[in-house]
Amino acid sequence: MKAGTPDEEWREDCAPRRVLELFSTKWTSMVLHTLAVRHDGVARSNALHRSLPAISKKMLIQTLREMELAGTVLRTEHPTVPPSVEYSLTALGRQLVEPIELIYDWARRNADALDALKARPTSRRRG
Repeated sequence: MKAGTPDEEWREDCAPRRVLELFSTKWTSMVLHTLAVRHDGVARSNALHRSLPAISKKMLIQTLREMELAGTVLRTEHPTVPPSVEYSLTALGRQLVEPIELIYDWARRNADALDALKARPTSRRRG
């Protein structure tokens, strides 16, 4: 936003803050990226887990549930034996992939500068 924009655009629940809230968990952007790029928008949880080996199964399911509540993924249960669950990007989820990919592309191009940043005390980044 530019200086001088109306005050209501700076409120706590403004659109930019709501977008950032969608990514408040560590794994949301990675799940969106993986669903879109590696699985063409649809995958079962086990396939997603194999594509994201650093995430625990519990954290993946928690992230997917939050994404479902936010309206970025759709959860579909299939009546098979054993039961299977499939996750697919919603229209909103597909729209969010575009800015995520721009950020990922920027990060890849600037990896050296990002590597040179000092890690925060709470970071899990390896130094």
